[in-house]
Formats: sequence, C-alpha cells, structure tokens
Amino acid sequence: MVPLELLTRKLRPGGWPQLTQMFHKMLCRSLGLRIGIHGAPARQGGVFYVANHISYLDIPVLGSQIRAAFVAKSEVAGWGVVGWLATLARTVYIERERRSRTAEQRNAIVERLANGGDVILFPEGTNSDGVSVMPFKSALFAVVEGPEAADFLIQPVTIAYTRVNGMPVTRGQLPDIAWVGDSELAPHALTLMGLGPIRTEIVFHPAVRAADFADRKALMRHCHTVIASSYRQLMRGGNTPRPVR
Repeated sequence: MVPLELLTRKLRPGGWPQLTQMFHKMLCRSLGLRIGIHGAPARQGGVFYVANHISYLDIPVLGSQIRAAFVAKSEVAGWGVVGWLATLARTVYIERERRSRTAEQRNAIVERLANGGDVILFPEGTNSDGVSVMPFKSALFAVVEGPEAADFLIQPVTIAYTRVNGMPVTRGQLPDIAWVGDSELAPHALTLMGLGPIRTEIVFHPAVRAADFADRKALMRHCHTVIASSYRQLMRGGNTPRPVR
C-alpha cells in the first residue's frame, strides 16, 4: 500500500487521498482499534477540522475517516517511521520557533483550504495525558482570521479511547495509550499493542464558520468547550455508538 502511494505521487502531485485513507483503515484494523462514530464529517470541500490530541493513534484514527492533511510541528518530520508516514499523508509542518515564517505557514494552510483541501489541527499544540483536554492555543487559529477565511467551515472533533478488552479504560492504563513526556516511541508502541482491542470514539460536532465569531479567541473557546465537554461525557461512559468495522 505504501509503495503504491509513493508511486501515485510521482504520477500525480499530492497522490490519491483515498489510498492514504485506505492505509489508515488497514493500520487501525491491524492495531486492534474499534472505532465508533458520532455524527459525520462535513462534506463541503475545504473543512478545517479541530480535534483534541492524545496519542499517535489519533493520526490513523482520524485519517481512516477523513481525507485530510494534518498540521504538525516541524519536529515530527524527523520522528523516523512516524515522520515518514506524516509526510506521506501530506502533513503541513509548522516551525513554531521561527516567527518570521508564521505568515508564510498560515498562507500555505489557507491556500490548501481555499483550494478545497481538508486540514486537521490539534490546537492543544501537543498531546495530552488522556485525563482531560488541555487548553487550546489561540495562535493556531490564525488560519481562520481575515476576510479570505470568513466562510471557511470549521468542525470540532472529539477523540476518546474509552475501553480496552471491552472494559472501561482506567487512569492507570491511560499512559499506555497517550504518548506523553519523553517516552520512547518503540517501547511505548509495543506496550500499546499488547493491551488488546481498544475502543475508540470519534465525535463530529456541528460545523461552524469563522464569520460567526467575533475573533479567533471566541472561536477557540467555542471549540474547546464543545470538545472538552464531549470528552468528559465519553470517558464517563456516555453515548457509545456501534463500532465501524
């Protein structure tokens, strides 16, 4: 599957997003992820998805349901296989330390959205420990500022890993799912794969437009409130749809 995707990039710039999505579906299946869906992704081209971030599993989980590019910090590109797969998925890399490139990087994302491409942002700026949703960084919402972005569709998305082997996830198991701190990737991944089937929930909340909010901070607060509230509900055992096979 991966070599085929690489070949299509030679034949067609950007490759075929459906092949990347198919790869993510296969990866989720091989990792024992059972995905339940609430709502549906917006079907209009050029959607800016805003999601909480817990684990590297979020990439294949969301990628299996949405044909979209991710926004990630530039360091991810150097994370071995993870970085290679991120680049393969047309990730937009952000150099957070180089403020001189902020406008250029924002314009690259705006252009992708304006051309009908979907983009996924993790506005916490890093992955959480899975206990709760961390505060969002308002600077990451600069993409939807300005008249050219007023009609962009923004859809909040909640991800939650709620069960392992059919039993509710305990706080003690969360570090085996969430990748936090200085944990090495390979040992963490081996531990995670030994857990057994993991029940994963995705909630696609109602989409909004940037023009509906006074500024990016108001939009950020709306997205955080919606996502954090949904996450708490899911981790307490509320509303679990049937898994997607």
